[in-house]
Amino acid sequence: MYRLQAKKILSQNYIMDMNVNRKIVRHAGVKPGDWVVEIGPGPGGITRGILEAGAGRLDVVEIDSRFIPPLTHLAEAAENRMYINHNDALKCEIGDLWKDSPDRPSSENWLSEPPNMHVIGNLPFNIASPLIIKYLRDMSYRRGIWAFGRVPLTLTFQLEVARRICSPIACDSRSRISIMAQYISMPKIAFEISGSCFVPRPDVDVGVVRFEPRKSPLIDVPFEVIEKVCRQVFHYRQKHMIKGLKTLYPEEIADDLAHEVLRECRIDPTTTSIRLGVEQFGDIARIYYRQCLNMPGLFPYDYTKKRLTVAELAKKSDSLPPPMQNFPKAELPREGCKLRDFAIS
Repeated sequence: MYRLQAKKILSQNYIMDMNVNRKIVRHAGVKPGDWVVEIGPGPGGITRGILEAGAGRLDVVEIDSRFIPPLTHLAEAAENRMYINHNDALKCEIGDLWKDSPDRPSSENWLSEPPNMHVIGNLPFNIASPLIIKYLRDMSYRRGIWAFGRVPLTLTFQLEVARRICSPIACDSRSRISIMAQYISMPKIAFEISGSCFVPRPDVDVGVVRFEPRKSPLIDVPFEVIEKVCRQVFHYRQKHMIKGLKTLYPEEIADDLAHEVLRECRIDPTTTSIRLGVEQFGDIARIYYRQCLNMPGLFPYDYTKKRLTVAELAKKSDSLPPPMQNFPKAELPREGCKLRDFAIS
């Protein structure tokens, strides 16, 4: 009707098969009356599936102005259930869309059941990684849309990225994003979509990943600290993990501080990063966090920008890592506890 075509520069690939769109909505768990935020609706395929599922309210975030007219057409047919936000998903705070809505179905007690809310999106490949990091960071601080409770995410990624996110220990696909996603949520590949289902057809297949926020994160260290530790330790994937660990420190103290970490964590310095579990990354992050508190300027130190020393960085306002967040912890069941209840997806 509107003679629209996807833009390659925006990495746009849309699902025109309504059976696939409805399948995404089913796996997201949308039920009648639920509230949904959809990221990047484009021509509105998944949007239709969400409305068909009976969503009580749907907010869509779309950066491409060409798609506003067809989305407006859908909104007019949705009987005041759909709202259009012409915005960049990377800059839009999706929690603000609902913060002034007194009738939202929130569950602001993090430890209770998830609220009847969802975030869904067929993400452009070029923003998928930075956007999920942004959402995981907000999830860890329980801010934005996660101020309303443990809102689940259902997003599309290139299949290779989806497998990295859900990768188990000692798997070749394991990477920084594996740890970042799994310590704060329970990600799972819901199903795979052939590239032939998209218009235009991408060169890769796609994985639909559902993220369910954990009641208690597996690592109790600020998100930014964990992110930096994971980024550096995975920097040399095929080499001994101590080589990446040492990049957290200036050369003159790297050997001593890196070995201090490994000694306290009881980690073999000759192992590789993909063989470290989430708990081991947590141990490393805790000790590194302590070192950063004891040595102002260490946290912002970047081994690729050696022109600034730790002593010089200590004089800046961001010389220390972010403070710890004291959130209530989930209680373990007193009886009937099963190991599979605590397995990482």
